[in-house]
Parts: sequence; C-alpha cells; structure tokens
Amino acid sequence: MTYILIFISAVFVNNIVLSQFLGICPFLGVSKKIDTAIGMGGAVAFVMTLATIVTYVIQRTVLEPFNVTFLQTITFILIIAALVQLVEIILKKISPSLYQALGVFLPLISTNCTILGVAIMVIQKDMNLLTSVVFAISTACGFALALIIFAGIREQLTFVKIPKAMQGTPIALITAGMLAMAFMGFSGIVK
Repeated sequence: MTYILIFISAVFVNNIVLSQFLGICPFLGVSKKIDTAIGMGGAVAFVMTLATIVTYVIQRTVLEPFNVTFLQTITFILIIAALVQLVEIILKKISPSLYQALGVFLPLISTNCTILGVAIMVIQKDMNLLTSVVFAISTACGFALALIIFAGIREQLTFVKIPKAMQGTPIALITAGMLAMAFMGFSGIVK
C-alpha cells in the first residue's frame, strides 16, 4: 500500500514539474510534439531510475562511511552525466530518429534538475533502496505524464487562432500555469 501511495503522490499530488517546478527547461523545450515528449519521458525515466540506484549506493557505501558527504552534489552530477552519455550512445545506435528529434535536449538531461533533485530527495528523506527506486520511477512517470499532456495541448494550439502577441512562449507559459492549477486539484488525495 505504501508504494501505491508513493506512486500516486509522485505522479499527481507532488508532480515534479507542476508542483515542485523542477525540470521546466525540457518541459517547455521538448513539448511541441507528442512523439518527442514520449521519447524524452522515457529517456528521463531510464536515467532517473539508474541515477537514483547508483547515487544511493555511492552515498551509502562511499560518501557516508568515509564522512565526505560534502562531495554529494558534485558526485551525483558526475554520475548523472556519465549515465546520460550512456543513454545518448544507446539512442544513437537504436533509434537515430529519436536521437535526432531530442537534439540538444538529450545532453541537457545531465543538467536536468529533476534527476539531481530526486537523487538528493531520496537521501534527505532517508528512504531505503526499494522505496527510492519506486519513488524515482513514480517521479519519472509524473514528469512524462506532464510532458505528454502538455505536448498534446500544444499540438492542439496550432489549430487555434491565437493573437499574435500571445503566440509561442506566452501561450505555452499560460497553458503550463493552467495545467499546474489543474494538478492542484489532486492535492487532497494523499497526505
């Protein structure tokens, strides 16, 4: 039951993008097409899950026993950057079209604050490894859900007559704000 509550909380109630406002750069940048949003969501899910496992193990087996927890942020960033390079190599071989579609945003996953944020949150909340993995997967699902919904809305906005001053980024920001307010409706589900 605890894992179901973690999932519901991370996806809907405390959505990493819409409630905690982490990962806004890829949220706005990769959300113009649903296919690209799905690919980015999958890449973030893969990197976030692996990064959470690796950073958790490094924190518990190296940083804490040797009392060098002050190196946590830089260590986590290096681990995440290495994992992103791995994903980039895999995507280039397996799906060149998705690799091309993600473009500059794929290397930006290494500086995506959602991944670093989740890696640090599981340590701060003193979660065990299994709970950390469930939290990372759930948070990645919430990120992907927000990204895909936003991409769908942005695709539909291309068919609507929007005043010239509101086209592009202004209407995207207004839409993102309305989506965040819609997700606030879930705030009473989990305590």
